[in-house]
Amino acid sequence: MSRKARSGGTLHVIIALLVSSAVVRTVAAAGPAMAEITHESAEQVNMNPTQADDPGPLFAALRAREEAVEERETQLEERLNALHVAETQIEEKLASLIAAEESLSATIAQADSAAETDLARLTTVYENMKPKEAAALFTEMSPGFAAGFLGLMRPDSAALIMSELEPDVAYSFSVVLAGRNATVPTD
Repeated sequence: MSRKARSGGTLHVIIALLVSSAVVRTVAAAGPAMAEITHESAEQVNMNPTQADDPGPLFAALRAREEAVEERETQLEERLNALHVAETQIEEKLASLIAAEESLSATIAQADSAAETDLARLTTVYENMKPKEAAALFTEMSPGFAAGFLGLMRPDSAALIMSELEPDVAYSFSVVLAGRNATVPTD
């Protein structure tokens, strides 16, 4: 026999063994699976496993199972739709919150600008007052409040007002002015 003929025969034997192994595994795995399905179906229709020869109850069990699966699919679809609706509502609320935040930021910016304008105007008024009259007003203010105005003023106007103050009052204003940026990070 030629070498080609022997290798072809060996190849056929190996293929036959592989195919037969696959068939045996499939049959071995299918048996318990079929038994489990038949047992579950028999329990669903309350029948005795020995009555499995009658296909009517088995078909009824399969129909009932199919209906249950369809019902479950319907419930899942409804939940998915509800989730989509909720997601849409959340996105709409988020968009309205963002718009409200932007509006609030604009309002705060406008209020800050107006407050800065008012402070600048009042500072100009104090700068244009006679130093003795301004000093009388500053004496009545809290040191932090008065020091704030003195810090906004031109240095020459602030110096004239400070010269008209009692030394202990001028000192308290100076302490506040010197220490107001002490806690600012330097790094």
